[in-house]
Amino acid sequence: MPRFVILRHDPPGGSELPPHWDLMLEAGQVLRTWALAEPPAAERPIVAEALPDHRTAYLDYEGPVSRDRGAVHRWDAGTVQWERATAREIVVRLQGYQVFGRATLTRADATATCWQFVLRPAS
Repeated sequence: MPRFVILRHDPPGGSELPPHWDLMLEAGQVLRTWALAEPPAAERPIVAEALPDHRTAYLDYEGPVSRDRGAVHRWDAGTVQWERATAREIVVRLQGYQVFGRATLTRADATATCWQFVLRPAS
């Protein structure tokens, strides 16, 4: 079963970037990745900025990020079940320790990098 991880990404001291949470979903040999403005919480829309695909090594990694980009720490991890993936919408089921339910990522058009993440608790 494919896995997911949510890493708290703390930029280096003095950085203008705020801390964020990297949502990484295993899709074949890569991790589809979004930077969430805040940690996932049920039923609350969260801004999610699409990032380039990451290596699957991040599924098990915690520590410094190369090129002095701060450090990452595991916030949650588990399995992901892909339900739908189109250019404008991704729907997955996440089963982690803190995140458990159906997550939807949507964007206004197929080329936008800004998505919206919504988690619906498992029933």
